[in-house]
Amino acid sequence: MAGSSHGHTPAAWTGAIIACIGFCVSGAFMVMANPLGFWAGLVVIAAGGLVGLAMRAAGLGQAKRSPQPQPQGQLAHSDV
Repeated sequence: MAGSSHGHTPAAWTGAIIACIGFCVSGAFMVMANPLGFWAGLVVIAAGGLVGLAMRAAGLGQAKRSPQPQPQGQLAHSDV
């Protein structure tokens, strides 16, 4: 995966950091037996995913790969 730059974009890092903060918030409130804070942490986790998608749509994510070109000079089954 390292060769394809998977996850090495501002969108991926920002979304992952926000989701990690939400996980910590949710975990802390779960230990404190506070359901409202727990659910607020889950909302922050979801917000991290939405922020990552929004940043990707804004052009800060990984560029889409173009389809691989077909080799030239080979006959297809319908050409035989």
